[in-house]
Order: sequence, then structure tokens, then C-alpha cells
Amino acid sequence: MRIILADRHVLVRETLAFYLAASGLPATAQCASLGDILTVLGTGAFDLALLDASAVGVDDLPAIRAVAPKMAIALITGDIGRDQVETVLRAGAQGVITKTTAAADFLGAVRDLAAGKVVTPPSSATARSHGHHDTPFALTRRELDVLRGLFAGKSNKEIGRELELQEVTVKLHVKTLSRKLNAKNRTHATMIARNEGLV
Repeated sequence: MRIILADRHVLVRETLAFYLAASGLPATAQCASLGDILTVLGTGAFDLALLDASAVGVDDLPAIRAVAPKMAIALITGDIGRDQVETVLRAGAQGVITKTTAAADFLGAVRDLAAGKVVTPPSSATARSHGHHDTPFALTRRELDVLRGLFAGKSNKEIGRELELQEVTVKLHVKTLSRKLNAKNRTHATMIARNEGLV
């Protein structure tokens, strides 16, 4: 797995990189700014980007998502409220990890992100709404919203406009929910959803 680790502070960045490597999750590239991240992304495909808020802001996420539409992105930040978490997710991230997260939970979050799951702080209401065990097939609330859009015959662009999501984020949700439903394509996913009473 190819991972980008971004933090403005060298010591923090190298410490996290060391910890990830010791856990079998080596950070392939280290960056200090948005410019560094975009330069690294130009060298090849990456699976996951762990981006500290000191290196990038929420407004930078769409630019990163545009260059790497299939890459999982998580913002590492301090205390954050529900509305802020939703804003980060709408901007194109797949997860939010707070700096108060325990080491073991941090590694679990990284593995969940790599597996295509949405990760949010457990103390936020957003975490519950995006939980992985609240619905059949472990679909998150957002994935169900996207699934309903697919069932209605809407395009990714139309679904994104309705849910206030980037089109690339909708594509990510479609890919994830299709995998969870074991669907071959979006049409197959809607058939399964209808048969299972999800829509």
C-alpha cells in the first residue's frame, strides 16, 4: 500500500512515519504542504493520504481529490464538531482522525480507510450516522443516500448536487457500496437494494 503522510512539522511527520512502518504500514512519501502533495501525486498512484491540518486545509481537499480521485483521504486535526466533520467529508475526504485518538485506534482507522470505510471521531454524531453496523450490509447513511439516488436513475453529478458532494466523492461511495453489496455494477446494486428492501 502506498501512503502519503503530510504534516508541516518534521518531527511529527517522521514520528508518525516510523510508527506506521513499525506496524507494517510504511508511509511511502512525506510532505509538508499542498504543493508537496500535488508534486508527489504526479509521480504515481497512491492508496491513502493522511493529511494533518497543519499542512492542508479543507479548501485544499478538492484539488487533491481532483488529482487522485480513487485515493482515500483523511484529515488529521484537533477537536472537531459534527458540522465541521461533515464539511470535511463534503470537501472530498473519506475520514477525519483527531489527535486525541489512541495509537491502536489510529492504526485501526488507517486500516479502515484503506478498506474503503468512512472514518469519523467516535464522539461525534457524524460517527454514528456514518457507522458501519447501523444498516444491512453495513452501509453508511451517506452510502444509502447515494444508493437511493442510483435507484432513482440519477447520474453521479446529479446525486452530488443533491447531496452537496463532489462528483468524485459520489463515485467513491458508489464503488464502496457496490463492494459491500457484492454488486457487479451500479445497475446490479440497485437490483440488490430493491430485493433487500434498502430503497
